[in-house]
Amino acid sequence: MTLPPNWPGLTAAIGAALLAAYLIADIVARIAHSVLRAVGTDPQIDALFVDRPRRIVRSTIFVISSAALLPPALKMAGYEARIGGDAEALARWLLDRGLRIGLIAVIAYLVIRIGSAAARRFEREMSHGTGLDVVERTKRAQTLSRLVQKSLTIAVVLMAALMVLRELDMDITPVLTGAGIAGLAVGFGAQTVVRDVISGFFMILEDQVRVGDVAVVNGQGGLVEALNLRTIVLRDFEGTVHVFSNGEVKTLANRSKDFSYYVIDVGMRHEEDPDRVATAIRDAATRVMEDDRFTPHILEPVEVVGIDAFADGQVVLKARIKTVPLKQWDVGRELRKQIARIFSERGIEIPVPQINVKVDGLEEILRRAGERPPDPR
Repeated sequence: MTLPPNWPGLTAAIGAALLAAYLIADIVARIAHSVLRAVGTDPQIDALFVDRPRRIVRSTIFVISSAALLPPALKMAGYEARIGGDAEALARWLLDRGLRIGLIAVIAYLVIRIGSAAARRFEREMSHGTGLDVVERTKRAQTLSRLVQKSLTIAVVLMAALMVLRELDMDITPVLTGAGIAGLAVGFGAQTVVRDVISGFFMILEDQVRVGDVAVVNGQGGLVEALNLRTIVLRDFEGTVHVFSNGEVKTLANRSKDFSYYVIDVGMRHEEDPDRVATAIRDAATRVMEDDRFTPHILEPVEVVGIDAFADGQVVLKARIKTVPLKQWDVGRELRKQIARIFSERGIEIPVPQINVKVDGLEEILRRAGERPPDPR
């Protein structure tokens, strides 16, 4: 085996070029690693969002740097590299446009990875805690993070592709013009869809309503079964499904956000003592609170507001009890049952609607009926 002439110089030149390429790649990879680590990803997913991007960036930069540094190193060692034409022109192209294209690809990749890592961190922070709504907060975070990741990926890939085409001396003006015209046409044709998506995004971001809440949308109440970027789906008590476009939501009342109140109106006779009735309501609420089935659902004791109205044949007392979301109806039904029992035990009458009928000449009618002879049959 014959060694090439000046092989020590050739070996030194190739080794120096590869070493320089590795150092450049390692520096860039360390910078990328530091940026990704600063985002604060979860240790369990570091292999996906920190370690793997670092290896990919190092390998990509190493290949680009090696291809750019090897031809000058070979020339310094007295060898001419013949790779499909002029080696110097190839080296200049790699050091100039080739390097810029590689940097565009690496930066685009890093931006996408940083966005993914930030989205993962957002999901993790939203999932912390032991509150009752931790599951829904996690779902909301996942929905928003996926939307942000997809939007960021599409935008970065398109921008990077246009920049690479420009580096390859391709005229991107027709592409930009066509994209502008297409975007304008889509914008006019999909105004409703865009409005629905934007409304849904802010509805989820501001946590106005969540899946599992009981809400009233445009006057229609029901359980929220799905909350999408374009629609909100309710199912009412009869099982009917109602679908509303987010952009068409004019009024939204959430009846189960953070906590709920069950409001009850209790009627009593005009002759009854209001304080006695209020005491009975509080005692009934105490029984409910002492029941293990309902104790976890009640946040505060019953609040008797007082006399709320004078209705026909009765005086109305208003009271309310604070509960966890979606449990106000269960607690309220049990409270009504206990109020009925205590009223019965203490002799408190619940007024019944009465109708008084006055007949003119009733006494004369009764007198004549009394004078009529009895029926012989």
